[in-house]
Formats: sequence, C-alpha cells, structure tokens
Amino acid sequence: MSVAVEGVDAAIGEAVALHLPSGELLAQVVAIDDGSLVCMPLGEIAGARAGARAELVPGRLSVPAGDGLRGRVLDALGRPIDGGPALTRVEWLPATGTPPHPLRRAMVDTQLSLGVRALDALLACGRGQRMGIFAGSGVGKSSLLSMIARGTDADISVLALVGERGREVREMIENDLGPDGLARSVVVVATSDEPALMRLQAAQTATRIAEWFRDNGRHVVLMMDSLTRFCMAQREVGLSAGEPPATRGYPPSVFALLPRLLERAGAGERGSITGLYTVLVEADDMNDPVGDAARSILDGHIVLSRKLATSGHFPSIDVLESVSRVAPRVVAPEQLGQAIELRRLMAAYRDARDLIEIGAYQKGSNPVVDRAVQLQPAIDRFLRQDMDERAPLAETRAALAMVVSP
Repeated sequence: MSVAVEGVDAAIGEAVALHLPSGELLAQVVAIDDGSLVCMPLGEIAGARAGARAELVPGRLSVPAGDGLRGRVLDALGRPIDGGPALTRVEWLPATGTPPHPLRRAMVDTQLSLGVRALDALLACGRGQRMGIFAGSGVGKSSLLSMIARGTDADISVLALVGERGREVREMIENDLGPDGLARSVVVVATSDEPALMRLQAAQTATRIAEWFRDNGRHVVLMMDSLTRFCMAQREVGLSAGEPPATRGYPPSVFALLPRLLERAGAGERGSITGLYTVLVEADDMNDPVGDAARSILDGHIVLSRKLATSGHFPSIDVLESVSRVAPRVVAPEQLGQAIELRRLMAAYRDARDLIEIGAYQKGSNPVVDRAVQLQPAIDRFLRQDMDERAPLAETRAALAMVVSP
C-alpha cells in the first residue's frame, strides 16, 4: 500500500513523517509521480485520511551497529524487540551501505567451517563466499541455518528473518539457536505481516550491521531467510510505484536491487562477510526467476531435496546437485580429491539405483558401482547429522578420509 504526499520537498529514499490520529508514522519516498511523492509506510497505516499533515524527516534512515548488538533481537529499523535494556556500545550508521571496491577485496582462500559435515567436506565454503540454499517450503532451510549459526567458527553471526511467520521467530531463537547460538549472534526480524518496506529494510539493516563487523576486522556469517521474500517485498514496492510487471509479475527493479544487496557481502580489505541466503523456489522449480537470478550472482548453491527430507535424511542436502565455486581454492588437494571420489561413488550409485533396488544389477558388472554399493551405508551415515550435533572441521576431514579410503 502506498500514499501520495504533496507539498513536501523530499528525494527518493528520504523519510516523511505522517501525522495520524494514532500518532506519527514514518514513510519512505519510493517514487515521484507528477510532482507528488509516492511513499510506502514503515508501520500500520490504519487511520490515514486525505489531508493528513506530512513533513520531511531530516537525514536518511540510520541503524545501530556495534558490539552492543551481540545477543540482541532487533526489528527492521534496529530497535530492540526482545524486552532487553536500551542499546549501548553502538554507533548509528546510514541504513544502506556500498559494496567493497572490486580490486581491494581480499581473495577467498581460507575455508570457513560451518559445522555441517556434508558442507565442510563436499561443498567447502570460504571466508567471504556467498552461497544460496535453494529449496521449496518445509524442506529444512531454516533448520540448516540454525545448525550453521551454532556450529560455525566465524567471529559472529548476523541472522535476518525476512517475511518469516511470527510463530517461527521465537521457535528459531529459543529452540534452534538456543542461548549459546544467540549469544554470538545478532537477529533482525520483519515478519510476514509487516509492511513490504519493513521486510526490505530488515535485509538492508542486517547487511549494514554485518558490514560494520567486517570493516572492523571480524569474520562474519550473514544468514538471510529468505532472499525470495525480500524480492517479493520489492515486487510490492515496485508495483505500488507504478512499475510494469515483467517476469512472473516481478518488476525490473527486483533484478536491479538483487545484485546491489548481494554484492555488499564478501571479503573486504580486513574482515569478511560470508553470505548464506535461502531461496524459496516456487513449486520446487530451481529455475524460477528469483532462483535463476540469485544463482547467477552467488558463488555457489546448496540444493535441499524434498525426497531426502521426507525419507528422514537430515540435513536434506542433495550433494550431487550442489556446488561451491571456490572449493578448489580453499581446501587442500588431498581433501579435494577425496571429495571428488565420494561424489563419483554417489553418482555411480544414483545411476544404478533402479537396477540395484529391483535386484537386476549383477555384482562385478562395474567396479565403481560395486564399491559404491559396498560403501553406501557408510556414506549415508557420514552425510546424516542431528541438529544438535556439531562437527569440528578436523573431525570432518578425518571422517571423509575414512569413508573413501581403499
């Protein structure tokens, strides 16, 4: 929903205060139409009426950043919603940042442990890499993120819950993250019932907080759930501003905004932001517009399989359909060779699975398939991991070597 404001001298991106019977409401200018400002509200707009007074809010939106945010839960504007004390040890920054200079970024050459065996062994993630987690609804994206938040060896985690169900927010914080995970995290929340601009701003605020830690030399994991709902929020804003719908109803601004957000993550001159973005694909179609655009920008993708999820295999990572583009540069040649061998065995078993299950495969027909059948139980145990289980990187490397050893 948008409102038209006249008589206020404001630019796109600036904030306007609307004086309503229920109190002051902030709105942001998103377009200009025939001299009037098209504004999107940052709160509940009930009670607005024609003729309500509006005035420019000096300066652009700002958000807090600093060590005082550890263990806190914030809304999209950086205000605490956890009932804790007022923020201390923070500084206020412009709500949007800029990507690091492409020639001053540090190289991605060091593996970052995520605490998940299947990822650390076969889809190694480097400090400063950006990965997408692609899946349909209910396949375990949020659960995988919570495992990473607890198990990663990054200095701090920043978790953005964009467009999440209100019921799931507390469950994720208390059950999935837990006290230990929350203590080393900053959580930014904008639930699905909040205005589109708040959902957009939640992603921007979380990224801005992560940028502060990176610029101060920290190694950060930025987890966003989900990138698709961020794009849906921008679709609402774009259509309200008069943009024409394009691919599946998404206006062009969605595909212009996506790289501007994703490029802000990555390695800087001192610290790094390792970005993990969930992508909710429509009808399990991995080539839907948002998924296809995100995959072209990100440095790798993790595909979750509904078939694995329904069979009780957790985490439900489809290793053969997933790829990490920087893995060859962040792992030792020995581990890379072991990962390639394990994937080769998994591919051989997958190709012969129908014959194996109906008893038509004859042992000795293919040595690779014979070995894959022999090692399948061990491979399956290696790839499974309980949500509360943390897998240190050294143990993961040793377990991988044991599985593929002759």
